[in-house]
Amino acid sequence: MEGGLKPARDLSPALRVVAPAARKCDYHEPMRRLQYVSVLLLALTAMLPSARLARAAKTSHEYLVYFGTYTGKGSKGIYACRFRPSTGKLTPVELAAETANPSFLAVDPAQRYLFAANEIGDYRNSKSGSVSSFSIDRHSGKLTALNTVASRGADPCHLTVDKSGSHVLVANYSGGSVAILPIEADGMLGEASDFVQHLGSSVDPGRQREPHAHNVVLTPDNRFAVVADLGLDKLMVYRYDSEKGKLSPNDPPFGRVKPGSGPRHFALHPNGRWAYVIDEIGNTITAFDWDGDKGSLHELQTVTTLPNDFKGRSSTAELVVDPKGRYLYGSNRGHDSIAVYAIDPAKGMLTLIEVVPTLGKEPRNFALDPTGAYLFAANQNSNTVVVFRVNPSNGRLTPTGEKVEVVSPVCVTFVAAQ
Repeated sequence: MEGGLKPARDLSPALRVVAPAARKCDYHEPMRRLQYVSVLLLALTAMLPSARLARAAKTSHEYLVYFGTYTGKGSKGIYACRFRPSTGKLTPVELAAETANPSFLAVDPAQRYLFAANEIGDYRNSKSGSVSSFSIDRHSGKLTALNTVASRGADPCHLTVDKSGSHVLVANYSGGSVAILPIEADGMLGEASDFVQHLGSSVDPGRQREPHAHNVVLTPDNRFAVVADLGLDKLMVYRYDSEKGKLSPNDPPFGRVKPGSGPRHFALHPNGRWAYVIDEIGNTITAFDWDGDKGSLHELQTVTTLPNDFKGRSSTAELVVDPKGRYLYGSNRGHDSIAVYAIDPAKGMLTLIEVVPTLGKEPRNFALDPTGAYLFAANQNSNTVVVFRVNPSNGRLTPTGEKVEVVSPVCVTFVAAQ
């Protein structure tokens, strides 16, 4: 920081004033020397706060927070602000890039590029949505559009970047399909290297007459891709070839949830032994044993996300396991809350801790910040993102008083600022 250097520059004139005066009279020499030392000590003391601030600036981490939105009600695309965990404060939100319905965002491992699922159904006059690529300016937070390609299916609602940063996998809700898009050296997306169409239906005639791929997750070793299909009540498991950008059915090819549950989002526990899925229609979370060698799922438990006395209409949306694997969070739309669970460290099963209002309407998405100390809840229908502090000793959530206004926020993503 420049302010930390100013006391050092201001010090020498003061010394020059004192030193010549000291030479005029030997009688006052001891007193002059004492004044000289006093000035020096005061100057050095004045430098200490600036030095501390300089060290703080170097060691305090700041993040860019990107918000994906639906653009039908006044939003223009992807918005961003800055967040400093050391203070819990947010800066005002600014438009980072214009793009249609960027309903889910993902960042490559090197944090150079951001990809957005454009949840539309008529890209270039075809029954397809699209995926857009942007380069990230980690100083300003601005995004520069690189290109946009077809997602090969209508209404893409989720995407992920593989662990090598070589491909984007995208789930298309309408019609129920998954596509793989190569990432070129310059961050631009190529045309799909693979496409998988789901087939079948389940028991709910209003929501499950056809497949609805809602979420695609890669295992940490990049060997398996798991796709939660709301329309099939299945977690489709594929073997993933990261070099070729190809999917092949695993054996066994899927895990099941209770008919009519509607699996929406899937998450793995950090220890690689357990997995969880939040069920949109059933308002439940199902816990599984995950066999990372075989790619198989064995159901352990299913729990509700709602209080027992709730009688209204609601559906679930997002779930997140905290980085240390101690707690799990799931959002309710309608009840407008986040359910907090403790994870049994020996068995992976869930115990409800609390259900916390999100102080807004329709929390479609939420995310933990990279430190795990804060939770950002995106309330789609009240146009707010509300910040909660996470109690590290019990996982409970407390509003910090910080929030930002964003029109139709539906995704929260973090990038380390520079």
